[in-house]
Amino acid sequence: MPITRTVLDVAEHHPERLALAGADGRLSYRDLVEDSRRVFAAVESLHSAQPAPPSPAPETSGIPITAVSVGSAFHTARIMAGLAGYRAVSATIDPRWPLSHRVGVILSTGIGLVISDSADLASALDERGWPGTLLSLEDFRTLEQSLQPAPAPAPTVRDGDEAFLLLFSSGTTSNPKAFLKTRRQYRENVAVSSAHLEPLPGVSTLAPGPVSYSLTLYAVIECLATGGSVHVADAFDPIGLGRLIADGAVTRVVAVPAVVRAITDAARRDPGRFASLDLVVTGGANLSSALRAGLADVLPDVRLVSYYGAAEIGFIGDSRDGDGTAISVYPGIEVSVRDVAGTELQDGEPGTLWVRAAACSDGYLAGTTDAVLRQEDGWATVHDQARRVGDRAHGERIELLGRDGDIVVSGGHKIALPDVERAFDGMPGVGVVCAVAQPDTRLGSVVALVLEGQEAPSKDALQAWARDRLAPQFVPRRWYLVPRLPRTVGGKIRRPATAELLDGDGAVRL
Repeated sequence: MPITRTVLDVAEHHPERLALAGADGRLSYRDLVEDSRRVFAAVESLHSAQPAPPSPAPETSGIPITAVSVGSAFHTARIMAGLAGYRAVSATIDPRWPLSHRVGVILSTGIGLVISDSADLASALDERGWPGTLLSLEDFRTLEQSLQPAPAPAPTVRDGDEAFLLLFSSGTTSNPKAFLKTRRQYRENVAVSSAHLEPLPGVSTLAPGPVSYSLTLYAVIECLATGGSVHVADAFDPIGLGRLIADGAVTRVVAVPAVVRAITDAARRDPGRFASLDLVVTGGANLSSALRAGLADVLPDVRLVSYYGAAEIGFIGDSRDGDGTAISVYPGIEVSVRDVAGTELQDGEPGTLWVRAAACSDGYLAGTTDAVLRQEDGWATVHDQARRVGDRAHGERIELLGRDGDIVVSGGHKIALPDVERAFDGMPGVGVVCAVAQPDTRLGSVVALVLEGQEAPSKDALQAWARDRLAPQFVPRRWYLVPRLPRTVGGKIRRPATAELLDGDGAVRL
């Protein structure tokens, strides 16, 4: 069902139902519709006032692009939701990205309006001669209020082939790549998540992460598209987590796996605050078995689902036990595991995962990359590595092995580096680890394990633990300790940067 149709329907029949809440405000569905009129009126006036506006990426068919790059999750979410029912393409840009990334995506995609409180971004865009408009969140809100007597017409259901979201790849290993979502593609995505991840009418969901994360943005939109209520937070606050869940009668949480640990720790101190919680949905990274077991121990009635997907492609499948790597593929989603030549591999053989899904974007914007996302036959890949497992008669199942570059060859053996990392889950004295490949004259490359922290178990203890849990060729041959592993702004470990760290003085070899 179109997102706007649901919003309008709930606003008519359940006008007081909460639509969106955060630290900076609350909106009922009736309020959301009225707020949308002011949001679009302000955005349209700013685009129209430009004498020589930037040309939006041709893939938008000329629709002006508005980007929000502020710290307020509430205002980011309401502006994005407000533009969904109009001829507009909207984007969120993480204000913590490097300045070069922020400037690059604005210039390369033809974004014409940026709402941002960043002085360095404004200066950098001026230096590049960008003809668009940048204003602060406060100035934008002032403009909205000044247009109160004459807001835009009410939002309407728009054509499914019209683009309405501009999104970006994570940028874990490179500059972000941009891609569009049409309304039809997102309706297909909502249909999949509604069938399996339960963003149902009236359900109260907490999504405690920056709205610039696709996981959080999708949670906001899917809740509004299904008539639910969504609570957002500017930053993840472990102490305030239980209060948010209790005060909002939250039954569903959508977040990265780190939040599962925080819920577990908070529930041990005060389980009563989590009495309303029924379902935790995680994505964005693998969920360790230890995290799953910890939550089950303290909140045994709370269900935990770890979904797998890609922002470019949509929801692909989920895992409801174990470490989140064994994925049951959703009905209607096709998967294929192929070698570098594009040949289909036999079950059990590791290779590149290809997916065919109705929610998949058409491709990356040409102005941001020459990478190919989707073939003419509809098959697409973000170069995740996987193998097919199990009996296909009972549904498609895949085992995730990591991203492109996560599989290395040592002495003729293919080694999935995430498999090595998972073997150390639960070892006393070991926290976060990252496995990397290092050159070796005899084997071509060998596996090194990098541990994060100030102290680590002895090399003998690490080797003994690994030999009990890994095939011989998977056992790391080198061991390092670093104070902190390199991460993206979203918290993901940067494997290439970790490997580079070993070449300098920042790592201690055990």
